[in-house]
Amino acid sequence: MALRESLVTKIERHLDAGDNEGALKACNDFLAQSPSSFVARFGRARANLRLANYVDAETDIELALALSPKDEHARVVRANMDLRLGKIDKVIEGLTPIARGRGPHAVEAAINLMQTLQNAGRIEQLKEEVKLGGAWTKDLRALLIFAHVKVAEDREAGIAELIKISRDNHPMVLRRHAGFEAVGLLDKSGRYREAFDLATTIHRISTAPVNMDEWNIPLQQQLSLLQKGAGFYKPRCEPVHGAAFIVGMPRSGTTLLEQMLDRHPAIGGIGEFDGLDMVCRSLFAQGVWPRMPAAVPDAVFAQLQKRYLDGARQIRKDGAAWTFDKSLRTWRGLPEVASVFPGAVCINVDRDPRDMATSIFLSYFNPTSYEWTQSFSAIRQMAEWQRKIVPVAFDVLGLSNERIVYEDLVEDPALYAERCLKRMGLPMDERVLSPEQNTKGAFTLSHAQVRQPINRKSIGRWKNYEWAFDSSWDAVVAAHEARRQHK
Repeated sequence: MALRESLVTKIERHLDAGDNEGALKACNDFLAQSPSSFVARFGRARANLRLANYVDAETDIELALALSPKDEHARVVRANMDLRLGKIDKVIEGLTPIARGRGPHAVEAAINLMQTLQNAGRIEQLKEEVKLGGAWTKDLRALLIFAHVKVAEDREAGIAELIKISRDNHPMVLRRHAGFEAVGLLDKSGRYREAFDLATTIHRISTAPVNMDEWNIPLQQQLSLLQKGAGFYKPRCEPVHGAAFIVGMPRSGTTLLEQMLDRHPAIGGIGEFDGLDMVCRSLFAQGVWPRMPAAVPDAVFAQLQKRYLDGARQIRKDGAAWTFDKSLRTWRGLPEVASVFPGAVCINVDRDPRDMATSIFLSYFNPTSYEWTQSFSAIRQMAEWQRKIVPVAFDVLGLSNERIVYEDLVEDPALYAERCLKRMGLPMDERVLSPEQNTKGAFTLSHAQVRQPINRKSIGRWKNYEWAFDSSWDAVVAAHEARRQHK
């Protein structure tokens, strides 16, 4: 007679197989029998993380650590979640003892620790950790860490090492990371043609094929539904207070704006929080959204609002009354924002589309979720949709909003910061003008830039890649220039 599989074994089997939905069900079954089970609670945290259910994962990991505070695997997962929240000191404090130990999670902790130090610009501390050595040096990801140290000591040699990693027979994710790091360094070194050619190669070998109809058709549908006029999408919940969303494309100044306003004691930046993605997925799962919004029960909207707000408030900084969400989904999810979060404030920031496109093309993005980043034509189409949809959505949906041009923000940060704060009902605070002093980590592609005082260095960057732009950009560029106040 075959032995019956235990729930503990079942959870691990599902997780090992990548069956995260199955793991989640097994954990829920276990918790129904044993509400205080560390194994089941920690299994839920891991499954929810993989499913991008970060709100649930946050709750699960806290409960798991309350049950077993010394478990090293759970502490590594906790540190990785803190990394998403920009809590750099807490991440380093949590990972260091595990990384320097000899436990089964020492390698993962060491790799994560050194990647954190690199992204936070703590290069001397990184060098000290590297000198200590350890089992992590045999992990393939150590190649990137050694290259980071080499870049700090000899940039040209470091670039060569990163390019070599990108060309060698390594896992594609490692090659892609190394390649785009080399692209960024080539760009900073003024080697623009080399940067462009390398980015083109990395996109070709590692970015999923792009079918723009998969993006254009839903965006055209959204615009058509919005053009039905006021009342098609109605607020379906009680008004919220203290929720703000940045509305903008990637690499448009969203991180700078978040880091600025997060310096205000009443505002807590929550980064690229997954909550709005969860709201949109849940509404689309109803089968009638967005075509028949009235067919979705009111209770669904109330439940989604509560889940989002609970998660957002859980991760904002202590003492803040406002959450500031820089999800890249927001410009495509304004009907959902209007329906689920009536009373929310939206702040739109747009950047010269050529500068934005240059930065996107030369940067690492998820190769399957952002496959349109591989093509200047595809990037332009996305920019055109964003600039068509946002003003119509703001007008039709009646969303409280402020619209800012990145170049104007850089030219007169006090003026535009004050406008944003006024929109949120908050007084001006001079601290918002020094985003480089923000101790909250910015783990986006702009993490290095926001550690510097506000400057104009990135304005006009596209001119270094002028050959990539043709007359198809003229209309969207002219529309952007027409909005600028400071030229």
